[in-house]
Amino acid sequence: MPEHKVGTPEEFEAARQELLAEEKALTRRGDELARKRRELPWVPVGKDYRFETEDGPKALADLFDGRSQLLVYHFMFGPPYAAGCPVCSSIADTLDPNVVHLKARDVTLICSSRAPLDKLLAYRQRMGWSFDWVSTAGDDFHRDLGFLYTEDELRPFLEGGVPPTVSQMAEAAGTDVLGYVTEGPGLSAYALSDGTVYRTYITTARGLEPAMAYYALLDRAPLGRQEEGEQMHWLRRHDEYAVVTP
Repeated sequence: MPEHKVGTPEEFEAARQELLAEEKALTRRGDELARKRRELPWVPVGKDYRFETEDGPKALADLFDGRSQLLVYHFMFGPPYAAGCPVCSSIADTLDPNVVHLKARDVTLICSSRAPLDKLLAYRQRMGWSFDWVSTAGDDFHRDLGFLYTEDELRPFLEGGVPPTVSQMAEAAGTDVLGYVTEGPGLSAYALSDGTVYRTYITTARGLEPAMAYYALLDRAPLGRQEEGEQMHWLRRHDEYAVVTP
């Protein structure tokens, strides 16, 4: 445990009140951003995207499952993967138990990947999840949203020195680096109104942190995330931690 400032209860309370004021300001700013997010213009989805599901082929509108809102998590699980991305898997751990609560608010939440459906469902069973997972029929859906890259687009990254964490995640997914980074994670949102599907929001990278509940909790733990300078990522699939725990 590193050395840290030690104070009296009175000093802690004074500092805590100062921090609380900033936390409340951040909450109000978050509320403002949420309002602006809802006010983004809706874009009609004109392309006829198709998906393979447990119930057969479906169009994007069918994925709403009778509700008016749809959230799609774009899970990194490409055709050459042997298993899902460990980071995406940690996100799915958070998403899965929220599906029932979102349904109560007229929102359907699913995952979408490019791997064959049977491979996705087998992995879902291993992880103990129950959310609906679809396989994209073709590359357009993920590509059009910016979650699928070509080798030419990735060449500067690949030639610039691949970080050890990327190689680690590629190995964990059972593919090479190119196969791994061809996929990208993301979240997209849709509304269904009068038979028309509208895209309403899209995010990736740190925009996905609300679905990574462990980070919000680590930010409140005494030592925080402790990721600075780490050459290997600490995240594992939830059934793999016993393998690396001393």
